Amino acid sequence: MPNIAAVLKDEITRLARKELRAKTGGLRNALAGCRADVSALKKRVTELEKQLARASRPAKQSKQALVGDVGAGDESQGLRFRAAGMASNRKRLGLPASDFGRLVGATGASVYAWEAGKSKPRAQHLAAIAGLRGLGKREVAERLASLG
Repeated sequence: MPNIAAVLKDEITRLARKELRAKTGGLRNALAGCRADVSALKKRVTELEKQLARASRPAKQSKQALVGDVGAGDESQGLRFRAAGMASNRKRLGLPASDFGRLVGATGASVYAWEAGKSKPRAQHLAAIAGLRGLGKREVAERLASLG
């Protein structure tokens, strides 16, 4: 026959644990929510620090701005060239490099070289590339048809 004192002690311990679990369950949920909030705030702070670092960097100056205006360069017309931008525009228009080259007055090989960053277009080609930026597929098709 079990000892009554041991049975009472086990029952009291069981009930005490049950009460503690009930009381601390809400705290556990609150703690999990706080941890998630802290994690989100850390990410936000990191993002803001990156933005601040980008904003506080001095602006890069081009070689032509440092040397002076030599001839009719890209900066004199206010046009910039990005190889990835030209490639995405060509893909947006659905044109092969040869057709894009015909539109800007160059060869398909030149277009590939520009997109690869191996060379940069001359001022006359740069103006033609900039002229294609705002056009749609239909307008480009009409221009290609008019070129023959």
